[in-house]
Amino acid sequence: MLKSEIISQLREIVGKQGVLTSKEDLTAYSYDGTATWAHLPDVVVLPTSAEQVSEIMKLASKNKIPVTPRGAGTNVSGGSIPIKGGIVLCTTRMNRILEISKANLFAIVEPGVVLQDFNLALAKEGLFFPPDPQSFLGCTLGGVVSENAGGPYCVKYGVTKQYVLGLEVVLANGYIMKIGGLTAKNRTGYELCMLFTGAEGTLGVITKITLRLLPLPPANKTMMAVFDNMAVAGEAVSNIMFGGVVPAKIEFVDNFCIRRMEDMFHFGLPVEAGVLLLLQVDGSPAAVESESQQILGILQESGARVARMAKDEIEAANFWKARSAGFAAVFGAAHTVLAEDVTVPRDNLSEFIRRCDEISKKYELFISLIGHAGDGNLHPSVFTDIRDKEHFAKAQKAMEEIFETALALGGVLSGEHGIGLEKQRFLKRAMDPIAIDLMRKIKRILDPDNILNPGKIWEEEAHD
Repeated sequence: MLKSEIISQLREIVGKQGVLTSKEDLTAYSYDGTATWAHLPDVVVLPTSAEQVSEIMKLASKNKIPVTPRGAGTNVSGGSIPIKGGIVLCTTRMNRILEISKANLFAIVEPGVVLQDFNLALAKEGLFFPPDPQSFLGCTLGGVVSENAGGPYCVKYGVTKQYVLGLEVVLANGYIMKIGGLTAKNRTGYELCMLFTGAEGTLGVITKITLRLLPLPPANKTMMAVFDNMAVAGEAVSNIMFGGVVPAKIEFVDNFCIRRMEDMFHFGLPVEAGVLLLLQVDGSPAAVESESQQILGILQESGARVARMAKDEIEAANFWKARSAGFAAVFGAAHTVLAEDVTVPRDNLSEFIRRCDEISKKYELFISLIGHAGDGNLHPSVFTDIRDKEHFAKAQKAMEEIFETALALGGVLSGEHGIGLEKQRFLKRAMDPIAIDLMRKIKRILDPDNILNPGKIWEEEAHD
């Protein structure tokens, strides 16, 4: 419990309405998008400016109070869980789009701007911010940067780090630091913006973001392909990329998710399909027409039972709406869902799918697969019940084998969700120990008292 004078000082900094202490409010900030983590903070603080964030951090630093930065809490790695109690510093009230420069293709935003609101504002200017995590309706740009978020568009356009030009970050001691800039090129010293992008709130609190933008592609087409076998569909993805065409999106949806989505939306999805691939190409009208025909040919040659264009814009929109509901479809299917995020080289995608099927049979557990097949990023979801200790332990063992499989195939623990709490016990298997030690040292330099999002990414040791 924090002392009452600390709460009073926080109210002086942000105002009475910006400090939450009721049990109901604290509970609302005790969990994120995961199914297995929760911990109450002592207080929730909602600042509206970098100066207020600075004063909060100075107070926390002086009193050695843990601070967990948080946006909308849509993350699915346990990264925003305040496992040490203390302060949840929520940036959702810092929600202004400060500037959109069409001439220079950048935008300056505060961290609490909702991604969908940002997309709608950009579309009015004919502009485009490619990273599109499927929580876009609720996630905030501070979280998008902190998690180095991805999404379907990343197969062609890359992840968030490719679009961060500059940051304003409040350090653990309260200092407001500006790094990066406004220009497309900037070779001035170390790439410090990349250090904070994907740091999961462990190094500083992001209070302003400068993002690179692109012109909105003038044309696009959506395709749908049905396969009877998941591994064959995985091979088709590799064949497309080998064919020299880079679609904007290639999404993978298994039969379970197809049926769940159809139950939810009644879009006319092919519920008998073993797996569905959803693809989109974009660019100039001529390029889109040529590339889409080439991809359809590759899909048919790769064994697709059906491969066709979306009938019209409405059907295309329905396909993508259904895909964006993928996690909702999965999470509502069992009491506890271990929904993970691994990435393998594209040419190992089909082998990874085969091995997931073997793991499912070995442990007699259902494993659903959905994800961004175009960049080898899949989300295996193991259905279990945390109240059944034996079943839950078996599910955790299965997930451990899934991680080991991804690593054995040359993959990584996370493509876009981060490490947080969910994967920290596997980090030593995935990274060089010297690299982990280097991360610890960077953390100690920037946060010597370990107050910023403590207990995340790596397992704590006695000196942490």
